[in-house]
Amino acid sequence: MARKFFVGGNWKCNGTLEEVKKIVAMLNEGAVPSPDVVEVVVSPPYVFLPTVQASLKSDFQVAAQNCWVKKGGAFTGEVSAEMLANLGVPWVILGHSERRALLGESNEFVGDKVAYALSQGLKVIACVGETLEQRESGSTMEVVAAQTKAIADKISSWDNVVLAYEPVWAIGTGKVASPAQAQEVHLELRKWLQGNVSPQVAETTRIIYGGSVNGANCKELGGQTDVDGFLVGGASLKPEFIDIINAAEVKKSA
Repeated sequence: MARKFFVGGNWKCNGTLEEVKKIVAMLNEGAVPSPDVVEVVVSPPYVFLPTVQASLKSDFQVAAQNCWVKKGGAFTGEVSAEMLANLGVPWVILGHSERRALLGESNEFVGDKVAYALSQGLKVIACVGETLEQRESGSTMEVVAAQTKAIADKISSWDNVVLAYEPVWAIGTGKVASPAQAQEVHLELRKWLQGNVSPQVAETTRIIYGGSVNGANCKELGGQTDVDGFLVGGASLKPEFIDIINAAEVKKSA
């Protein structure tokens, strides 16, 4: 079965209310393929989630950028999966490399988060990826397999998981994995799922690429057999995000 193209926009810790309204207007006015061709999910900072959700056209969905690892309670500053579900936020991004690196989130912690979010009815964009040092030492697959295994060990269904491969060395650096490099890791991740989870999960789980995706490189990246879409950072705040969404057409015509 064909996997539906998926484009996520991670706005990270950016924006004022005015800027967010402009981004929403740009998205609402953009000419993009229908939702049966591409699934589009944007992830504003928590404080703007209700605003974006109320004003964004229904073709697009929203995601939170993170949530707490278990039920809410005395966890100052955290937001629980239950709260997101209560607000009708369908998606959450978990395990982003920035949180792994800056906040010390371990593979196991991320696995627990993914499992808990799924248990509360959220869909998850789960991020994996290696640093430049790890890539240069030849341990890319070892690293991303360990990150994926920590998730696989905790969950029983992959139906509501999108796996985002984000080479840390290509995030915000302007360096991009070549289409061949991206395809290679996506294929290896799919083989890992086939051998360690099931052939059916390997076939149906969408594996998306994140790492300096822009309007110029999105078509070639999106055309790779095992690249099922993108998780876009900086470019998701700009008009070229519309071009990136439109890269879904390369799969439709393939």
